[in-house]
Amino acid sequence: MSSLFPALTGAPGDRVALRFGERSLTYAELAAAAGAVGERIGGARRVAVWATPSVETAVAVVGVLLAGAAAVPLNPKSGEKELGHIVSDSAPGLVLAAAGERLPGALAGLDRIDVDPAARGPVPSAPGGPGADDEDPALVVYTSGTTGPPKGAVLPRRALAHTLDALADAWQWTGSDVLVHGLPLFHVHGLVLGVLGPLRRGGSVRHLGRFSPEGVARELGDGATMLFGVPTMYHRLAEALPGDPALAGALGRARLLVSGSAALPVHDHERIAAATGRRVVERYGMTETLMNTAVRADGEVRPGTVGLPLPGVELRLVEEDGSPVAAYDGESVGEIQVRGPNLFTEYLNRPEATAAAFTADGWFRTGDMAVREPDGSVRIVGRKATDLIKSGGYKIGAGEIENALLEHPGVREAAVTGEPDADLGERIVAWIVPADPQDPPGADALADHVAARLAPHKRPRTVRYLDALPRNDMGKIMKRALTA
Repeated sequence: MSSLFPALTGAPGDRVALRFGERSLTYAELAAAAGAVGERIGGARRVAVWATPSVETAVAVVGVLLAGAAAVPLNPKSGEKELGHIVSDSAPGLVLAAAGERLPGALAGLDRIDVDPAARGPVPSAPGGPGADDEDPALVVYTSGTTGPPKGAVLPRRALAHTLDALADAWQWTGSDVLVHGLPLFHVHGLVLGVLGPLRRGGSVRHLGRFSPEGVARELGDGATMLFGVPTMYHRLAEALPGDPALAGALGRARLLVSGSAALPVHDHERIAAATGRRVVERYGMTETLMNTAVRADGEVRPGTVGLPLPGVELRLVEEDGSPVAAYDGESVGEIQVRGPNLFTEYLNRPEATAAAFTADGWFRTGDMAVREPDGSVRIVGRKATDLIKSGGYKIGAGEIENALLEHPGVREAAVTGEPDADLGERIVAWIVPADPQDPPGADALADHVAARLAPHKRPRTVRYLDALPRNDMGKIMKRALTA
């Protein structure tokens, strides 16, 4: 089994691997601390990790992976019922946490090991031991359940290695890069890309703990070269830029700004580019597939597109009957299906759900809807379950309408859904957070604004005003909460 982290023994031992606030570990210190974790977990197959944004979480996950076990990252914000389900379903042998962290009652039945970043243990020369395999589970990450309890996606070691190496190719990512981010560490974005990615390259990661424009400016101004974030973070940066020349300068000096986990609105793209001279690149992935596409560091950045399929990843768009979408014309909508070494192996303990997720010839049904541009670039238009609106005989993606609405000066936030309509099948509903709650833009004005930018059949027929849109930890709008 090849090592996920060759730099743990190959990089200069005094190079900083991790920094969380004032706390940092060199490669030599991380290797020793992770080795100590590996010694203590014994022969456990799966190990839960209380995934706070801390150096202990990084040490715990690396230690589990070095020992050849699978880590089950737990969201500290999860409720007792959800945590109870995850623990029952994944049956971890024990839980790793930072000393002093108070764990909820749902974890009371697990043996606990406190992670000590100052501990010292041997780094295994053959991670996983004899007979281990690249198909062995590395992570079990639970996806948010929309129609039932969360499902545990089993990610093998080869999926992590493939995705991180493919992104290194796309983004010219090397050991000299220093990544800054403030993402949570219980999702693949913050944990796999944001922590394991730099460690696989032999570079450094600086975690902000809590995201702030001030923290981003400080770290990018102090030698960091890359920033990973989600759209809500880039929106906050765009809002802060006009009054903060230091932030504009810091973002302008970054080698790469990457947004993911949801579509970055076009107006935030443009505001950041105008203020900094740098364009944000986007990528597309999900828990079950890790990364599927990315805009290359040396490629053309077009707001709204998530680039081309990564090396080794096959991607196709299909109609509802499973037939291929006929044209790369930027208009024909289909469901994304992918195949490749980046995929998960199964939903833990859910053989029927696993079987249903794949076609007979091995393509994973993502449930995401997209179009492809003539050059093959992918543009996501939304989720099949919540963002594909069938109105008046047209298939319409909510995402492009949301982008159009966000270009209206009276709109601060926007979401678009469909609801039953006796005449149209479904009518387009816009959920608007106005820039000025005392003077919201009128429904007719918003409909005309969208019709002029897109097409008359894409205009919202109903407008509802809110104080804020419901979002999850990654900044994604929870549309089921809106329609409920």
